[in-house]
Parts: sequence; C-alpha cells; structure tokens
Amino acid sequence: MKIGHFICILAIAVLIVGFIQPVLAQGNETTDNATNYYNIGVRYLATNDYQRAIGFFNLALASNTTKIQMSDGLLYTYQGKAYALIQLTQYDDAIQTIGQGLVIYPKDPKLWNDQGYALFKLGKNQDAVDAYNTAISFDQNYTTALINKGQALYQMGKYQDAVDAYTRADATDPGNSEAAKGLAQVQVAAAAATQTILIILGIVLIIAAGGIVYYMKFRKPAGKEAPGKKTKAEKK
Repeated sequence: MKIGHFICILAIAVLIVGFIQPVLAQGNETTDNATNYYNIGVRYLATNDYQRAIGFFNLALASNTTKIQMSDGLLYTYQGKAYALIQLTQYDDAIQTIGQGLVIYPKDPKLWNDQGYALFKLGKNQDAVDAYNTAISFDQNYTTALINKGQALYQMGKYQDAVDAYTRADATDPGNSEAAKGLAQVQVAAAAATQTILIILGIVLIIAAGGIVYYMKFRKPAGKEAPGKKTKAEKK
C-alpha cells in the first residue's frame, strides 16, 4: 500500500471517530437530562434553596424519565420535590406531588410519611394517622413515622394511643430525643386528663349522694285519712 493511500485512509478514520463521539455524547445527554436535572435539584436542596430545587425537579419530571426510573432517581425526585414543598409550607402542592409519586411507588414508606405530615399541618389529623399507619405497614421500624403518628394522636387527645406510638418509636431507636420528649409530654397530658376525669366523677357522686340524702330527709310521707272520718259520699 502506498504511503499516500495509508495517510488518506487514516485521515478518514480520524474524521469518522471525531464525528461519532460528539453524536454519542449528545445522544447520552439528551436521553439522560432527567438525571442531570435531578442532580442539580439535589444540590439546591442541600443548600436549602427549595424554590430552585423544585424548579429542577420539575424539569427532571418533564424529561424522559425512562433511564432515571431504572434506578431510584425518579423516586428520589418525587421525595425531594415533596420535601421542598413542605419546607415552603405548600402542603396542598406537596400532597399532589406525593400522590403522583405513589402512583409509581405505592409502597414507599417515606412518601406515605410525608403525605401524613402535610395532612397533619393542614389539620387533618385522622387522615394523617391513616397515612402514617400505611408508612409503618411497609416499614415496621420507621421511627419518624411512629413519632409523627404520636404527635397527631396527641393533638386528637388520644393519649394512650399516642403513648403506644412513642413507646414503639423509642423501641425502634433507643435514646431518640424526639420520641422521649413526645412520650414525656403525652404522659403528663394523660395523667392530667385522668385526674380531671376523677375530679368530675367525684363531683357527680357527691351531687348524687347529696340528692339522695336530701330526698330521704325532707320527703313527705304519703298522707293517710284519719280513722272514723267519713267522706262526703259516706255521710247521710
């Protein structure tokens, strides 16, 4: 082979390689935009820039999520966006985002816990407890969900149920300060409620006893007619 032909073939090969690599790189970038946006969103989330984080999470969800769904990236995108919305007190939007995530990941405990928390902040305590119970059903040792459940039950005045939730949370994570603090708070409230009930019961019993004594002491006996006294009908 002549040297000229060899140089020509080599030049063509270099041009082909130089053309193919950018195309492949561009193709990879296009198909994996969701991952890129997600990573940027996570970085903003780490700096508490929740608004920008939400913006990039939205871009990730609007992209082709086929590749990101192969890993846990898509799940983390929903989790991250929901967390950011909760931090911005946009609870209705958070619930909507979580609902979209649950369509794909119906057994994810964190999404259920976050839904419970958003519902709790909206004052929907029973719905929140139901969501926490669902989270716990998928992760029996989910300390955060147990603590959140105890808080919601405490707000509902269900002190014994709240004690059970906090006690369970402490068992899953011994020494957890939030579980210990919540348990102490609920125990004080439960003791106060019991004392109040006993006082009210005592007052009711005293009033009832007083009524009985009054009735027995001052009631009038049934009247009897004097013997020999005739009624008008008997008189002649």
